[in-house]
Amino acid sequence: MRLTALIMTFNEERHLARCLSSVKTVATDIVVVDCFSSDRTVEIARQFDATVLQHAWVNHASQFNWALGQLPHDTEWVLRIDADEYMTPALVEEIRTRLPQLGNEIDGVYVNRRMTFLGRAIRYGGVFPVRVLRIFRYGRGQCENRWMDEHIKVTGPTVHFDGELIDDNLNSITWWTDKHNKYASREAVDLLNLEYRFIPVDSIADLRGGKQAGVKRWLKERVYARLPAGLRAFAYFLYRYVLCLGFLDGQAGAAFHVLQGFWYRYLVDVKVAEVKRYMNQHKVGARQAIEVVLGIKV
Repeated sequence: MRLTALIMTFNEERHLARCLSSVKTVATDIVVVDCFSSDRTVEIARQFDATVLQHAWVNHASQFNWALGQLPHDTEWVLRIDADEYMTPALVEEIRTRLPQLGNEIDGVYVNRRMTFLGRAIRYGGVFPVRVLRIFRYGRGQCENRWMDEHIKVTGPTVHFDGELIDDNLNSITWWTDKHNKYASREAVDLLNLEYRFIPVDSIADLRGGKQAGVKRWLKERVYARLPAGLRAFAYFLYRYVLCLGFLDGQAGAAFHVLQGFWYRYLVDVKVAEVKRYMNQHKVGARQAIEVVLGIKV
């Protein structure tokens, strides 16, 4: 079995060695696709004998799909893992023992992804752990063409492994909020696209399959996106923090649920409103307004 681990990086010297240490025991090949880092990212990757490719960034989806075309042709399975993530020993063991036994009809594997914030594992809020498709047969999967919250999609059957990926970013809150400010601009593009359809909509939204990611995307696009802006962010926060017991995550959890469950989503709504206001004031389309207001060329 040949498993290629695919990692996309930009200035990840703080996390990369931890990530590579967790995948080197199961991956036949490691490919790091770097966006011209200015720190020791490339040096660290090469210390682990990873193949390093450098490619200019547009968004996560386009970077990932470009990277798929650069993988060794004898790759059988692809593992997508972020530089600030690592695999638990239980997941490593499952990959070693269960993956080689899967029938050829299986296209992908879902694993559990758990978030750590301010040094504490987030256990409540109704969304942890999240099931994500991170292992798939080479040639049978690709990333949704979206600006934000992109998932890998396959057409064939999938299975679920019980082990976990741990997302444990060690950067500061200042870094985190700056990153999520950028994420909010990208998510605003996707919300605006649902309304104005200026680019093709690529979505895994599906209630029929019963997959967590597909159901969540359906609810986000068919329910959440149609609720009043601003109010929906507050309602979502109450759902996570009160109904789903997010308050049990303690002080670090309170910060996480407020920032990620309310502030981030409210910021997305404010950015959407700002783009629409520019469209009305200047009588231009969504593409032009997004480029001027958000600095994103779509």
